[in-house]
Amino acid sequence: MCGIAGWFDRNVDFGSHKKTLMAMSESLGRRGPDDSGICVKDGVCLIHRRLAVIDVQNGRQPMTCIQGKRSCTIVYNGEIYNTSELRNELSSYGYSFSTKSDTEVVLASYMCWGGRCVEKLNGIFAFAVYDSGNGSVFLARDRIGVKPLFFYEYDKGMLFASEINCLLQNPLVKPVVDEEGLSELFLIGPGRTLGQGVYKNIGELLPGECAFYDGKKLFRRRYYKLTAHEHISDTDNSIKEVRELITDSVERQLVSDVPLCCFLSGGLDSSIISYTAAEYNKRNGLKAIDTYSVDYKDNDKYFQKSLFQPTPDSEFIGIMADAIGSEHHSVVIDNRELFYALKQAVDARDLPGMTDVDSSLLLFCGRIKENFTVALSGECADELFGGYPWYHNSNILFEECFPWSRSLDIRRSVLKSGFLPKGEEYVKQRYLDTCMNTEKLPTDSRLDARMREMFSLNFYWFMQTLLDRKDRMSMYNGLEVRVPFCDYRIVDYAFNLPWSIKAYGGREKGIVREAFRGLLPDSIIERKKSPYPKTHDPLYFKLCAGAVKDILDDKSSPLYDILDRQGIEDIIEHPEKISSPWYGQLMRAPQILAYIIQLDYWFRKNGVIIEL
Repeated sequence: MCGIAGWFDRNVDFGSHKKTLMAMSESLGRRGPDDSGICVKDGVCLIHRRLAVIDVQNGRQPMTCIQGKRSCTIVYNGEIYNTSELRNELSSYGYSFSTKSDTEVVLASYMCWGGRCVEKLNGIFAFAVYDSGNGSVFLARDRIGVKPLFFYEYDKGMLFASEINCLLQNPLVKPVVDEEGLSELFLIGPGRTLGQGVYKNIGELLPGECAFYDGKKLFRRRYYKLTAHEHISDTDNSIKEVRELITDSVERQLVSDVPLCCFLSGGLDSSIISYTAAEYNKRNGLKAIDTYSVDYKDNDKYFQKSLFQPTPDSEFIGIMADAIGSEHHSVVIDNRELFYALKQAVDARDLPGMTDVDSSLLLFCGRIKENFTVALSGECADELFGGYPWYHNSNILFEECFPWSRSLDIRRSVLKSGFLPKGEEYVKQRYLDTCMNTEKLPTDSRLDARMREMFSLNFYWFMQTLLDRKDRMSMYNGLEVRVPFCDYRIVDYAFNLPWSIKAYGGREKGIVREAFRGLLPDSIIERKKSPYPKTHDPLYFKLCAGAVKDILDDKSSPLYDILDRQGIEDIIEHPEKISSPWYGQLMRAPQILAYIIQLDYWFRKNGVIIEL
């Protein structure tokens, strides 16, 4: 994994912009602490920061391949999990390779198949190739959107980067936020509309999208989207196929030339990945897999049972670690440390995010990085296989709203009256666009048709927020985290599973449970879905409340004319009265206050200009 950036403008003398180019490169330093490179040619500058994982000694970037009079240069961020198959196919066409790196295979794939190369790749990636043959830059992002790629197009050129902050290092890009960006921050955040960079004129390639830039215009093409097909397997075969798909995906992602470990929460998803990794290591004579879990100081004292989190993780982690014989490590985060890392998490994400859910992951990844460079995590199974409560609640299933944020009432309560008057319309349209663009079959029942919409809503919204979180918090620490459930083959299969099979036994992720029954301990198979752990210590709420009161009293705060003091004080005085969460089950009173802290810091740090 790495950080990439570039600047295409045939009218620019890059030699006179060395300071800007270095600033762009250095802003990506945490994504790529092992090496750096800059290549300038023909009005194009390509920037790379490397985190070495495969073929550590080789694979430096930018990497160039010459074929006759044509040369192509790549900057690449990602991992390709079908590298060996592609290398063999390309070798049969006469291509030769001097490294083991997947970068060289991606570059050869582009030279062989052009823009269609993305359809050959199974992995997580964002990359750019400058092609001297046609004088264009080709940009691409993986099907699921695991790796980010932002861009800024202007009259005579284009900038791109792995992170928004990198673009802001270029004086051409101004930190302006208009009404649309404000709606994203206050009414949708920490979620984000696909392709929205929040800042005015900053966009992001969509998951499964590629583009050519010829020096005048960016031509974008969607090469992958959720597509409806008839599911032809019966229940028994579907269970077998799900097990085989997940197992194959995990095993493909265990390839690494540097130390690798697994996240283990004691939940179904991380347990499946850790079990598969442990079995793989045993078969191949490798050492026992290392697993990591996270918790908070004094959480055992303050844990509160809820519909969303009925049991703490600690009861199940030991069961699973013992079952697979892993070398387990428990990371315990101090609540003051968690609070102070809120601003660091904004630095990592470039935007206000999921507050302590972000900052805890950032601290967690930092501890893992002390011993490992690569980790596997269980994200996205819930979105793909119906793991959330809103899939199973008939009272809200057909409501025309985002199920994780059913009402804007709590958001409106912290904003001054009249702010963003078109906000409800903006959010509703984003919801409707997603549903209307969801493919269905004429044979789908009313329930299955709605479940396809729910899949799209979760895939293109909630899941993207979690993937963004995982990429930013891990890469900020120079840790590569892979997400095996995001294999596009699993996504395609899950999208087309009838609900009666997917919810086997009437359970959340029923088919996944059944697929690994007998392989995992029964207590893990039967465990009710629990979210990523959050702190229950009242100290954290107290720290957030104190910081928010300071913001409310500070007339220099960028939020002073935006926030409603009484509404926020009501949350501080009566946190238990919040009837619906801000964003999913993890953002309630403490996290709402923490989000205000992150907003204030983000506006100040970036000198954000509001344009209404």
